[in-house]
Amino acid sequence: MRSLTAPLLATTLLLSACGLGETAATASLQAEQAAQLQQQAEQLKQQIEAANVQSQKRLDDGY
Repeated sequence: MRSLTAPLLATTLLLSACGLGETAATASLQAEQAAQLQQQAEQLKQQIEAANVQSQKRLDDGY
């Protein structure tokens, strides 16, 4: 029985380690995507603010 348990345990540990590696890779990818989305949101915010400044200038100039 012991000769069967050791390979089974080793296989289980190996599969668990692979699963943890995939989980870490997925988390890393999600963090990178979140950072990119945050940067895009900041860029959009800046574009909106610039458009608002232009709109206000046109209103002030009477266009």
